[in-house]
Amino acid sequence: MTRLRMLTTDDKLAEIKRLYFKTSAQTIKQDFAKALDLLKSMASDEERERAAVFMDGLAEMRSDWSKGDRPRTKSSRRRGPKRSR
Repeated sequence: MTRLRMLTTDDKLAEIKRLYFKTSAQTIKQDFAKALDLLKSMASDEERERAAVFMDGLAEMRSDWSKGDRPRTKSSRRRGPKRSR
């Protein structure tokens, strides 16, 4: 029987940091979800504050990379300046 080891706060932070540096456009959704689960499992606000910068970075990457996933609609196309007649 395999024993499961409980992660310490430092282990959780190290995993969030690893996810931040190793994520890609293809894995960002899964990596962000895993990092969020780790963050939620931290016991105190002080512990979560240590991970905040990496979580912000992951959220920014997720946002940037998901922009390319959305199909463009007529209303989302950029319009140039209005011409005066």
